[in-house]
Amino acid sequence: MSYHVPVLLTKAVDALNVKPDGKYADLTFGGGGHSQLILSQLKKGTLMVFDQDEDALKNIPDAKNIIAVHANFRYIKQFMRYYQIDLFDGIIADLGVSSWQIDEKERGFSFRFDAELDMRMNPDDVIKAKDVIDNYDEGNLIRIFRNYGELKNAGQIAQRIVKARKIGHIKTTGDLKELLSPLVAQHIEHKFFARVFQALRIEVNQEMEALKEFLAMVPDVLKPGGRLVVLSYHSLEDRLVKNFIRAGNPDGKIEKDFFGNFINPVKAITKKPVQADEKETDENPRARSVKMRIAEMKKHE
Repeated sequence: MSYHVPVLLTKAVDALNVKPDGKYADLTFGGGGHSQLILSQLKKGTLMVFDQDEDALKNIPDAKNIIAVHANFRYIKQFMRYYQIDLFDGIIADLGVSSWQIDEKERGFSFRFDAELDMRMNPDDVIKAKDVIDNYDEGNLIRIFRNYGELKNAGQIAQRIVKARKIGHIKTTGDLKELLSPLVAQHIEHKFFARVFQALRIEVNQEMEALKEFLAMVPDVLKPGGRLVVLSYHSLEDRLVKNFIRAGNPDGKIEKDFFGNFINPVKAITKKPVQADEKETDENPRARSVKMRIAEMKKHE
């Protein structure tokens, strides 16, 4: 639990409606907080956990009914086939970066420390944040900072990076902060760099692509009546989840059948996202931005 303090722990697991003999998946194991609570409610059931960071998987409890997978959750169908799991009764995903990853300065996730621009959730991956900074053309840099950081001055950021790297490499978080500091007003410095680093992290780890791929697979991996619980920490993730629950696809495109009925395999359990209360946000600042959405697979008529 010291690796990562889980947000909305009890509410998230309660939303899964855990059955003692059910099959469940934790797509982002992290410190194992959600998984441990699920395991405590299982008897003959099975829990499959995913994490692309080997350090997180060191937290796996010694339990016979847990299957640990060192991979991104976008590969859930392949591992279901391998372990002969047909459908899950419930799936939980606590998205984003873990507290431990942020606090490990050599991982390069935080602008609080001067370290190599890395940001890989899976250290075995090839592309680091410094590779994005060094090699992406100006147009792609603008796309990243505008789409993933929602930064209005994405063009200025990209131009400054392209100009500076002609002189020398931008290797560290400190290098990047120093380079971009002239573009930000003093009173919004923290917010600005949080968005810059978020944009790079999302690109390096293909977070939006992985979430889109998974959401599109939900009807193939979740039982009728099964629950999906997703905790998001920024509007980009939450928008995809909201679209999926509302329309049955991450793009939010409303589709109808021949008779004009909406085609949507899931239904929302809560009208509005569940958020952390004041007590939890005081104890865990990361909880301030969380939005938890809950959906259920419709049962066949």
